[in-house]
Amino acid sequence: MVSSVALPQAPASPFRHLATRPIWAAYAGLATVLLAYIVTLLIHPGYAAVTSITGGWGIDGFEFVVAALCVSKALVGKSRPRMPLFLGCALGSWCAGDIALTIESLGGRQPASPSVADMFYLGFYPLAYIAIVLFMRGELRRLTAPSWLDGGVAGLGAAAVCAAFAFHNIIHSTGGNTLSAAVNVAYPIGDLLLLALVVGGTAVLRGKRRTPWLLIAGACALNTVGDTFNLFSSTIGSSHVGTLLDTVAWPGSFLLMSMAVWVRPRAANPLAPQRPAGFLLPGIAALAGLVILFTGTLHGLSRVSIGLATATLVLVGIRLALSARGLRLLTEQRHRQSMTDELTGLGNRRYLFHVLNTFFADLADPLLPTRQLAFLFLDLDHFKAINDSFGHAAGDKLLRQLGPRLTASLRSTDVLVRLGGDEFAVVLLNADAEYATLVAQRLMAEFAHPFVLDVVSATIGASIGIAIAPQHASDPAGVLRCADIAMYRAKLEQSSIETYNEDLDDDGNLLRLAEELRVAVQEKQFVLHYQPQLDLRTGQFSGVEALLRWPHPRLGMMAPLKFLPVAEEAGVMPSLTALVLDDALHQWAEWRAAGHDIDLAINVSPSNLLDAGFIGSISEQLETHHLPAGRLVIEITETCIITDYERSRGVIEELKALGVTVSIDDFGAGFTSIAYLRDLAVGELKLDRTFVSGLLSEDKARGIDLIRSTIELGHALGLRVVAEGVEDLATLEVLGQIGCDIAQGYFISKPMPASDLVLQADISAEAEVALGS
Repeated sequence: MVSSVALPQAPASPFRHLATRPIWAAYAGLATVLLAYIVTLLIHPGYAAVTSITGGWGIDGFEFVVAALCVSKALVGKSRPRMPLFLGCALGSWCAGDIALTIESLGGRQPASPSVADMFYLGFYPLAYIAIVLFMRGELRRLTAPSWLDGGVAGLGAAAVCAAFAFHNIIHSTGGNTLSAAVNVAYPIGDLLLLALVVGGTAVLRGKRRTPWLLIAGACALNTVGDTFNLFSSTIGSSHVGTLLDTVAWPGSFLLMSMAVWVRPRAANPLAPQRPAGFLLPGIAALAGLVILFTGTLHGLSRVSIGLATATLVLVGIRLALSARGLRLLTEQRHRQSMTDELTGLGNRRYLFHVLNTFFADLADPLLPTRQLAFLFLDLDHFKAINDSFGHAAGDKLLRQLGPRLTASLRSTDVLVRLGGDEFAVVLLNADAEYATLVAQRLMAEFAHPFVLDVVSATIGASIGIAIAPQHASDPAGVLRCADIAMYRAKLEQSSIETYNEDLDDDGNLLRLAEELRVAVQEKQFVLHYQPQLDLRTGQFSGVEALLRWPHPRLGMMAPLKFLPVAEEAGVMPSLTALVLDDALHQWAEWRAAGHDIDLAINVSPSNLLDAGFIGSISEQLETHHLPAGRLVIEITETCIITDYERSRGVIEELKALGVTVSIDDFGAGFTSIAYLRDLAVGELKLDRTFVSGLLSEDKARGIDLIRSTIELGHALGLRVVAEGVEDLATLEVLGQIGCDIAQGYFISKPMPASDLVLQADISAEAEVALGS
């Protein structure tokens, strides 16, 4: 017995009790304050110069609260707390820069450039990059090299543009101080890189967490706008609009970023089509790099801008090389997928026809030597029972095990493919019928070993049809058809392996027979013959067994064994059984109306017994024809019970509750019925004809003792015992002496149409002697 052990859990966060409603109330208050500040700037433009974004403790406090709210998400969040933590630290770093700048500006002092505040400002960017990458990784699980290159191309291109048009002005405005110019240009470059990452992520994250990501993207865009106007105000002079945007950009972007970590995202739509990543921003960056390099040859641009443009185009080249390689790999992968069965890893039907088309194309070339090909069509037997009993997962596991097994019996030049479902095919190049049969036998031997399916093991069989090309067919569809026909014959005749035979498979083509059978059911072309059953205790006919016949217009009168397996495979057995029940019960009603108080026995197949509507159909037919359920006998075989014992037992109990007697037909031909007799609600045993024929064998005494003990067993269980296949007087005499209840066979009467059958009250003189009358 395995005991469960409680695993230690991480301590709960002390802030888990914090509700989101107060958080959003705080954000609403902050948004109101920011809106009031913007309105004030619009009404009093000069107010911005007095209380700029970097010159007042009020804005510093605003930024501090926003950063604290962002960090608090990391403390109370249940998953992926690193992203809000890094983003909160990034906002905190910028806030620290503003506080430092406010302190440096006290008393109207002019801060140095670069200053201590710049260190905190520039610290914002790497922390923000990390936060955004963490967010993207959380959504994409894996960022590919092309995604990184797209961001690099966009960022370097933006930096090159900035260096080309603004770097010289910044250096000039700072008196040639290169360090100061580098610090000043770092802001728009950092913003553009951040914007490039966000725009690239926007193209990749289509259909995912739209609201949080759009808030982050909008914040980064607002940063870029603000810093751009700040750059140009320091180089070419300020304007009212520029000053306003520069003033409100950072608190507005702070607020949007902080809110993004608290927004609850909507679930992605799994049915939405997947969209490819966008190439607009990398394309614009690449174009900008080309323009800069071209302009640099005509006008003197800074080495920095030319270097960045060159780096941009180098990354573009690497990106194109990766794209070409990825396209080639994708093409190869799609080709393999189109030729491969996903479940088993074997070739599929498309690959099979590729092989066959190549073979027949070479066969038509007179310059090439003549070759032949053996084609094996393999179909699993009773595979549906595996799926029904153990589930489709077990069936899939069996199919995956089957591929390596069968491959081990083939040459390296042979081809094994899965056609679909439980059908496989093997192509043997340069092989004749003899070798193909040998390979088929090796393949069949592999089915003797059980398949391990989780906690159970199962054994299944197969049927194999063989066709030879070009002997049997001269095209791929033809060789597949011939092998399919041979396989179908092997399945119906239970011979496991059959080779296509034109004499057998043309007029007697079982596929053609199946189609003719469907038409025969629709047109009710069948007739019923009836064979009387003799009560050995009273000497009178006690009942009849209905036996189906098919007067085939091309093949003559066909017995059930010839076409019932085809009916099962063709799926017409339910309709055929309904037809038999209606005709047989209608004739039975006529006999009873004429004064013949007899029983009626009807055979049913496993598919009939397990059909969900079978019980209802029996009940409805009995009610329609006003017949007693207690006089109807439904005969089933041992195989029918073994197919699905639990369901079969349930149906048998329902038939007994209805009043119908269930008889186990062909008893003695199998090995398991005796073990089931105690639990099955059957009322009759019908001894197999091979069992009865043992009465006349050389070991007559042993045969008599075996049947006597079986009869005694049946009587002890309260069952009626019927012996079929009675062909002579001696057998009938012995059966009467050892206590058999009912006999049936040619000696008593052959099956015949209802119009020819005479249900006489007394039996012949020979039968009277045999019964001791």
